[in-house]
Amino acid sequence: MNNSSTRCLIIGSGPAGYTAALYTSRANLNPVLYEGEQPGGQLTITTEVENFPGYPEGTTGTQLMEDIRAQAIKFGASVRTGIITKVDFSKRPFVAHISDGTTISADSIIISTGATAKFLGLPDEQKYMGMGVSACATCDGFFYRGKRVAVVGGGDTACEEALYLSNLASAVFLIVRKDYLRASKVMQKRVLDKPNITVLFNTNTVGLFGEEFLEGAHLVENIGTDKEQHFDLAIDGFFLAIGHKPNTDIFNGEINLDENGYIVTQTPTTATNIPGVFAAGDVADPIYRQAITAAGSGCKAALDVEKFLSEQL
Repeated sequence: MNNSSTRCLIIGSGPAGYTAALYTSRANLNPVLYEGEQPGGQLTITTEVENFPGYPEGTTGTQLMEDIRAQAIKFGASVRTGIITKVDFSKRPFVAHISDGTTISADSIIISTGATAKFLGLPDEQKYMGMGVSACATCDGFFYRGKRVAVVGGGDTACEEALYLSNLASAVFLIVRKDYLRASKVMQKRVLDKPNITVLFNTNTVGLFGEEFLEGAHLVENIGTDKEQHFDLAIDGFFLAIGHKPNTDIFNGEINLDENGYIVTQTPTTATNIPGVFAAGDVADPIYRQAITAAGSGCKAALDVEKFLSEQL
């Protein structure tokens, strides 16, 4: 079995991982980064990005990730294709097992495996991804100024997204499969009091339609009852707000996770419960989930690693 070693192993890419690679490479730590199943992370399925500093004309998510990746490589980061399948955290150096059967030992580790938005499972969601379907209102809401949009979900996140979009869109439809909102009372009141938000209770989405771009949703009200009714809703944007799943399955039982599976860090640092292991980006952030905050936490993790390793000498 082939084995290599590094002072810093970065698991996962995206803005957090690539930024961590940039900072650790400039600190002469010769980091190795494994990009995982989705090189570049969630941002690569985002079309236009207009809120990342340094791009006054905007850019694409793919281009943004390629730019940060290239910058990290320029300073010496080794960016590799592959998936880390298991890590032995019992002693340092840590040993990570890679999907190709090789292993790599590391004096420190930065976990930046991100989180995956939950979808309804409709084939149409992928068909219109970036063409009307989004899992981030903060990221993409600007493109729907004066338009009609729908948000799926009934919790605090869905209500927050609906309220955010209501300041941009002409009409917002909150599609809720139950006959009540799960959100906090104060959030419910804000949504119900907003004139341009319509809550569609007992409603499920069964499909989406449109020529090139999304034009509407196929909905069913009171599904499975004698009052079941099918109808179409004309919308320009369809936002999923039914939660995210942090990509932490391989760390379960090793790294401290919260009740939703996000890595718990020792705020204000990025340190985990295991000395020498740090976490950055959406994998440890259930709140903000923005490219710029992920990049910032990647910087913090790199600086934390540099400090940790210097103290081991």
